[in-house]
Amino acid sequence: MNAHDRDFTGNELAKLHYGDGDFAVLKPGRFVVCAVTGQKIPLEQLRYWSAELQEAYAGPAEALQRWRDTHGT
Repeated sequence: MNAHDRDFTGNELAKLHYGDGDFAVLKPGRFVVCAVTGQKIPLEQLRYWSAELQEAYAGPAEALQRWRDTHGT
């Protein structure tokens, strides 16, 4: 399964494995939580994540902030 698949089930938190360019659903659900803001991100809107840190981000600003936080810049 990847970001373009639309067969998401359940109304709860999904558990994903984030890869380079796609993700695998380990536990079905409708959303994940942004590691920076705590905002719920519907799986169909998920575009930003870190394969290295295995976490999701609401958008590019949050992804950049997390990168800066973890890389000391």
